[in-house]
Amino acid sequence: MTRWAVAVDKNTCIGSAVCVGTAPGRFALDERQRSGPVTAEIDPDEAVRDAAASCPVEAISLVDADTGEPVDLD
Repeated sequence: MTRWAVAVDKNTCIGSAVCVGTAPGRFALDERQRSGPVTAEIDPDEAVRDAAASCPVEAISLVDADTGEPVDLD
């Protein structure tokens, strides 16, 4: 089964928390109010895909954990 690697570029993240609201339990804000994944590798999850697509600064990346290919956000 495919797994996704989830990452957030903390230098790009502005702490809007759209991802936290879109995929509760999958993202959390740190002490600097920057997002990060709760788990770095997950089973495919449409809420996480939606969170990545909704990020206002495109700070979230999703890739296929086996191939390294980006996950289509459409």
